[in-house]
Amino acid sequence: MPSESDKWGWEHVSVFGGFERGSGTKRWKCNHCNLRYNGSYSRVRAHLLGFSGVGVKSCPAIDRSMRETFQILEEERIARKKKRTSGIAKHGKRIRACQSSIVSKAISKEDVDEMVARFFYAAGLNVNVVNSPYFLEMVRSIAAFGHGYDLPSLENLSDSFLSKEKGKIEKFIASVRESWPHTGCTILCVSSLDGRLGCFPTGIFVSSPRGLVFLKALDLDDTDEAENLFITVLSDAILEVGPKNVLQIISHLGHACKSYESLVLSKFPHIFLSPCTLQSIHMFMEEIASLEWIKSTVLCAKRIEQHIMYYQHAYPCLFPHNLKESSDQVSTKIAPSYCFVQRIIELKQVLQEAVVSEEFKQWKLSMPGDHGIVESAILGDDFWGKAHLFLQLCEPFVRLLATFDIDKSVMGAVYDWRFQALEAVRMKGIDATALNQLEVLTENRWDALFSPLHAAGYILNPRYFGRGQNKDKTVMRGWKSTLERYESDSATRRILREQLSSYWRLEGSLGEEDAVDFRDKMEPVAWWENFGFEISHLQTLAIKVLSQVSSVAVCQEIWQDNDFPCREAANRSGVERPEDLIFVRNNLRLHNQRNVNLSSPSSQRNMYFGYPSGVKTWDNMHLDQTMEIVNIHDKL
Repeated sequence: MPSESDKWGWEHVSVFGGFERGSGTKRWKCNHCNLRYNGSYSRVRAHLLGFSGVGVKSCPAIDRSMRETFQILEEERIARKKKRTSGIAKHGKRIRACQSSIVSKAISKEDVDEMVARFFYAAGLNVNVVNSPYFLEMVRSIAAFGHGYDLPSLENLSDSFLSKEKGKIEKFIASVRESWPHTGCTILCVSSLDGRLGCFPTGIFVSSPRGLVFLKALDLDDTDEAENLFITVLSDAILEVGPKNVLQIISHLGHACKSYESLVLSKFPHIFLSPCTLQSIHMFMEEIASLEWIKSTVLCAKRIEQHIMYYQHAYPCLFPHNLKESSDQVSTKIAPSYCFVQRIIELKQVLQEAVVSEEFKQWKLSMPGDHGIVESAILGDDFWGKAHLFLQLCEPFVRLLATFDIDKSVMGAVYDWRFQALEAVRMKGIDATALNQLEVLTENRWDALFSPLHAAGYILNPRYFGRGQNKDKTVMRGWKSTLERYESDSATRRILREQLSSYWRLEGSLGEEDAVDFRDKMEPVAWWENFGFEISHLQTLAIKVLSQVSSVAVCQEIWQDNDFPCREAANRSGVERPEDLIFVRNNLRLHNQRNVNLSSPSSQRNMYFGYPSGVKTWDNMHLDQTMEIVNIHDKL
């Protein structure tokens, strides 16, 4: 029998005496919670480790960290016990009655793997869940507990444990909420169409530098009642967050709730309704492709594609190339017309060789339609010249886009992207008429596609200091709109304008050596916190503007897998409040996303969720791929 000194738990209780001599049953009191029990060491261990079913309660005074320490001590004690008994064990020794058959016989790693796999197959679950850190954490915890663990009942999972987990999440959100008055926050509304049910599962998130949190969900359709429901829920969300804390709302609602903006602004006139930057860039790139001469070039490229695909269907071995192929998903999603024309140019020589081949001539005879237009475009110079010019116009935008992290971009970066791209276009020596069309389009459409906060961010971001913002009409219009919405009092707006002039003139602390030297070495918000104290009104505005995200991409990967399966599972399991399960589920996924973001590159964190990288962020690998694509015209 092992020595009592090997049982670490006795050090955490006070013993008052025993019942029968040598029986091991004692009277004891826990040193942590002062509860008294009668029993042997097994009850002491159960009390300290939180085991159930042995007549004692789990010690309420022990936190998770201490319990993990006790678990390590227990595992070490069991290991020592096994080592002592392994040398004297005899064949045929009677197995204790309390041991189950699965523990008493040897079981291999392969046997366990087969049981895990069988569970997934029988339950019809997505096997990708095996990559979830919560699944791995669960398996390791059960293995550490060892023999005797019983799963919680479905009733407890649907009630007490769910409430407990929700409470932990709400406690975390409360700590995040403390930062909102200082940094402000953005409410993100994102929906996806569920074709089976004909409705829009819509999620409402709150983003701030302290963390992204999921607030609530609702189901919308395309009726007027749905729009009223969304306005009500969104208004409640703003009140819950605190109207003074909300700087902007970014929505990506598809066809749902097209006209909610005016009603929201009537209730909260100081809040900005900003477009999603990702969607705006997509629209801007496609509007470039809609310029009259470019549009005809894109349509001609599509006719070439259609024509060649018919030929390819007849002679797949003679034309094995994929006309839709692209090595960069980012550019394909943001600038599909550009990528399409780029792919056609890439295959120029192959296309020209195909249309002069004997097989193509024979195929034409068997196919109705006018093939002359397509042949002339492929063999002539006019189409290729215009297509090449189109790539020259768009290439700087696409190239810089590969370096633009929409998830983490600081407000103002989109303006820097615009100015760098336009300057790069001008340096290419492009035809003056085409260049003028691009500049006019940019001037006319920028205000409609991008939030005024981008202009304010471009002015207030110290990294872009001295870029001549006060001479740019588009930037100053955005700054004016920002002030008028952010501050209703004209006297305060005057102070903000005067303090902006102080910022530009480098007055006081703003002109100190460290302030100048650290403009591009510190995070913009940290720079303003350290050096903007003498112009406090502008400091507050700058911190709030520069703390905001600019796209729903930050939460889209969480919401891409909508919550109808989760809601159905909640209903089947008897969960009284399915919204609690949805709340817990999405915030747990966000929590894991935060942890992965801290330890892994963006491509790895996207891999976990199973969504294509590039929808969200672009790393150096994407930059290299994009550079290869956009520079194809230089080889022609």
